[in-house]
Amino acid sequence: MADSREIREKLRAGKASVGTWQQIPDADVSEMLANAGYDWIAVDLEHGGIARHQLANLFRAMELKGVLPMARVARADMTHVKMALEAGAQGLILPMITSREQLDAAVGHILYPPAGRRGVGFCRANLYGRDFDEYMHGAAERMLIVAQIEHIDAVNNLESIIGNPRLDAVFVGPYDLSGSMNLTARFDHPEFKEAMAHINAVCQKHAMPMGAHVVMPDPDQLRRNIAEGYQFIAYGIDSVFLRVAAEMPPLE
Repeated sequence: MADSREIREKLRAGKASVGTWQQIPDADVSEMLANAGYDWIAVDLEHGGIARHQLANLFRAMELKGVLPMARVARADMTHVKMALEAGAQGLILPMITSREQLDAAVGHILYPPAGRRGVGFCRANLYGRDFDEYMHGAAERMLIVAQIEHIDAVNNLESIIGNPRLDAVFVGPYDLSGSMNLTARFDHPEFKEAMAHINAVCQKHAMPMGAHVVMPDPDQLRRNIAEGYQFIAYGIDSVFLRVAAEMPPLE
């Protein structure tokens, strides 16, 4: 299975790590995405239709190909974080992080004592106790942690947010961020561009990898984002790949 250390080392070296999102609750989809060449796949538990009991099979399909299984939890609280981790997620994307205190609390739910407050128990992630010590003192400690910056409050608090020593990257959610500014999807608006420039400047100042989402499959946009310095990049979504490719072509 892919190791979070490989992606972390790539990010720290200033290189780009490209993954994708999965919203469709089917292990066949996970298998196809895992064979498509990505570093990681994030199961979308915030906007997708994936239930808790389906997670293990999705993660297994990713692991078989050596792709890092990640999850974007619905909320960065103890219940949602533990659900994804115990099913086998090796990285988490934490939505709507707006303050250092909120991020610190979320990281506390991810890490076992003494570093955090994660509940200790047998689960699929440690093969129901068979790999308990190895998981607790290995994979769990190496968990990849990404905070979504998707509210203007997060932009204003960014300096303190990225000060958390366990944070590996930030990932901008442009739709929610623009919505919090009453500029939903108006990505060319000067105020939105100013907010993005601020995020970029702060991340560069502190050598914090910055992420973005190329929602519509566009190789040129992906290359532009990498050239602009984005490092943790999600390319497309399974549902969008299907929708775009399934469009009936014009016959005349």
